Parts: sequence; C-alpha cells; structure tokens
Amino acid sequence: MSDDAADPLKLIALDADDLAIVSAHLQDAVLKAVDLVYLPAEKRFALAARRFDWEGAQHGERRRRLTALHFDRVLNVRSAKLDPKDAGKVLNLLAITFDQGEEPAGDVTLHFSEGAAIRLSVECVEAQMKDLGPVWEAVATPGHPDEG
Repeated sequence: MSDDAADPLKLIALDADDLAIVSAHLQDAVLKAVDLVYLPAEKRFALAARRFDWEGAQHGERRRRLTALHFDRVLNVRSAKLDPKDAGKVLNLLAITFDQGEEPAGDVTLHFSEGAAIRLSVECVEAQMKDLGPVWEAVATPGHPDEG
C-alpha cells in the first residue's frame, strides 16, 4: 500500500500565490537560529526546518520531516525579536507572506511565534522548498488557540 503523504514534497514559488502554498506546508515548522543562513554574495537566504506533515495529519498520521527552504534574489535581510545570542531557542514558523513593492520586487516575511520575524527584501519571489531525509513520528499535532 502506497503512502502518498510520506512522499517527499518539492515546491517552487514564483509569486505570492505560490508562496502561500509553501507557507501552508511550512506552518508550525520548527527550527533554531543556527538553521538560518544568509549568503549576501549569492543573494540567497536558506533554512532547514522540521515541518509538521499536514497532509499526513489528514490521514491520521502525526509526522515531521526535515525540509529545506531557500530564497534567491535576496537583497537584504532584517529581523525583529530574534536574539542572535540565543542560537538554541526553538522558533515556530507560523506563516510566510509577501508584500508587493515595485513589481516584481517586494518583501517576504517569515512570521514566527512570540512576534519574531525575518524580512527578506527580494528582487522577485523565487523560492524552493524540498523535503529531505526520513519521516518521524511527531509528539503532538500543533494547535492554535482561538483568537478573539
């Protein structure tokens, strides 16, 4: 019996709509500051995260998998409420958004819990997400308290 949800996911984002799909798959991914890297000479920002497999959750599976995400054509990176001295702190990625500037440029923002954020000034949206390696059982399904 094939388990489609266990198949590695590979996505490319070239606009805000594509980025919203990547964001949905990375909701509740966890990572640490040491999992983030900006390579200004290559105009690349990359991260490795342990994403919750939301597709598997629809089939009653609670799993996480190692996933890589990188953005190309990155001109600048800024962060808020992230302490570079606390490299071991676990960050919970909530969403990735795009704010259009002068087309096709704009800002990609990675939103983390506790109000932390990383903003990438980009020439255009150009990102790739790819699952790496094995799948493992997650301790719990991420939950979000009701707002309002």
